[in-house]
Amino acid sequence: MIEVAREIDDALRRRRPVVALETTLVAHGFPPGEGVAVGLEAERRVREAGALPATVGVLDGAVRVGLSEAELERFTAEARKVGPRDLAACAVQGAVGATTAGGTLAACRSAGIGFMATGGIGGVHRGERLDISADLGELARTEALVVCSGVKSMLDVPATVELLETLGVPMLGFRTDDLPLFYTAHGGPPMSSRVESAEEAAQVARAHWQLGRHSALVLARPPDESIDDVEPLIEQALAEAENRGLTGPAVTPFVLSFLREASGGRTLNVNRELVLENAQLAAEVAVAYAEASD
Repeated sequence: MIEVAREIDDALRRRRPVVALETTLVAHGFPPGEGVAVGLEAERRVREAGALPATVGVLDGAVRVGLSEAELERFTAEARKVGPRDLAACAVQGAVGATTAGGTLAACRSAGIGFMATGGIGGVHRGERLDISADLGELARTEALVVCSGVKSMLDVPATVELLETLGVPMLGFRTDDLPLFYTAHGGPPMSSRVESAEEAAQVARAHWQLGRHSALVLARPPDESIDDVEPLIEQALAEAENRGLTGPAVTPFVLSFLREASGGRTLNVNRELVLENAQLAAEVAVAYAEASD
């Protein structure tokens, strides 16, 4: 059911640094044709930083950890968006499944990968209806450090942070005291702790797990370019999604597309760069963790 590429399996056996990457960003996070290029560049950044990229997706009846370029190209907009609950069904039914952050974390737990990079994590959705991303459940039970640019800005960020606190998931700010808001560098709730380097983040992760804590840690890195006037656009996008009757997995791709058009492409550029920078930082932390273990 889960197949780990030989190169990655060998690295894990030798306790070498490995960083997991999701495929939802490839299939649904960018316009057609651009997602694969971003995915390949993220893998290149991980390798350049000294770690091995392990892009995760469902293909040919298995959860695959480590994909070739040809395999990555199969993750088009037609791919299923696959969270933790969907992995088994997607594999058994032979569908192409693009893993979310939560789905990727579930694969990390099975494969023994302790580091992951993504754009932003899911959480508590806005509105009165209870809608909570499966990302949070996986963060609560997976020993991995997840580098992101905060909680997805279309969500109820304060409620998400409160729930992560309840679940015992540390939120570390990478050279920031407040939580980045994905497209916006600052303005979120205060972080539980701040770290100044990849080495310090690795030390905190090691201490967390040595203390018997089995949850993930979220390392939030602000985007280099910040769009401070994006909130009105997000509200418009969510209202339009509601008008169209969109719910669940269909909301995020619609909102990303809406924001891209409404911002004249600014959100697309920020999204692309933060994904790449997060991948590089995750690799740097994984390398620091491995070096301290030698």
